[in-house]
Amino acid sequence: MDGTLVDTEPYWMAAEHELVAAHGESWSHEDALMLVGNPLTVSAQILRERGGVRLPVEDIVRFLLGRVVEQVRERVPWQPGARELLAALGDAGVPCALVTMSYRELAQPVADRTGAFDVIVCGDEVERGKPDPQPYLLAAERLGVDVTRCVAIEDSPSGIASALASGAATLGVEAVVPVEAAPGLSRAPSLERVDLATLARIVAGDPVDLLAPSELSPR
Repeated sequence: MDGTLVDTEPYWMAAEHELVAAHGESWSHEDALMLVGNPLTVSAQILRERGGVRLPVEDIVRFLLGRVVEQVRERVPWQPGARELLAALGDAGVPCALVTMSYRELAQPVADRTGAFDVIVCGDEVERGKPDPQPYLLAAERLGVDVTRCVAIEDSPSGIASALASGAATLGVEAVVPVEAAPGLSRAPSLERVDLATLARIVAGDPVDLLAPSELSPR
């Protein structure tokens, strides 16, 4: 969700900077990039260890989540092409799951804006978060489908690792951090470049690399 469908990463980063500054420490953009895609408890532990935040993990999570939820309630910052792709999937009758390390408190309002998801798997509802494959395996199980017949769309290294490990065909879409080439990984610069035909190719085992130099010319 965060980074792939909605551009909430700036919200998270602002909350991290605010919290670290309140404890008299500094937090760089590079520090913030390390947290992208992590389970919230992992990010909270890093804020304790590297950011000097002297609070329990659960209090850090509560602060970050509260700040981001406040902003999302004011405005959902959709990524280009996200709503259009979800609408096309819905029109085609393709079952969809939202797999996010954000907690349901944040994920549900975003999902409700689309009506596109049959299943939601959240970070506070799994034992092992990304990069473990459990979230994607659970989503496929709840959808009642074979995970190898699914396309997972991700933007972060931990999310991509989770999706690939689950056996899902995986599409990495660049958002905050670069998507490095990897065997079997499809890539795109934006969801605006992704349509149903693209997803059909990917799930059929034909990786698509729209970030390759030959594919970067404007269309």
